[in-house]
Amino acid sequence: MRQKRILFTAACILAAVGAMAQGNGQAGITEATQMVTSYFEPGTKLIYAIGAVVGLIGGVKVYGKFSSGDPDTSKTRRAGSEPASS
Repeated sequence: MRQKRILFTAACILAAVGAMAQGNGQAGITEATQMVTSYFEPGTKLIYAIGAVVGLIGGVKVYGKFSSGDPDTSKTRRAGSEPASS
């Protein structure tokens, strides 16, 4: 009888601890979701800024080609790309 009572008490304690841990887990998930969504707008602006810089660099390269008298702008390559085969 005493052993059953100890096991029952232990089971109740474990169930209570599990219920408390589950509540904290839900709060953690909610907090993580809010943190991720708060970074979305600044991340989008960063991607737009990177795209603008890359576009400006490409435009300057094409302008330089046209200014030097070479109308074939397809020869203009990205920095670090493989040489074009002839």
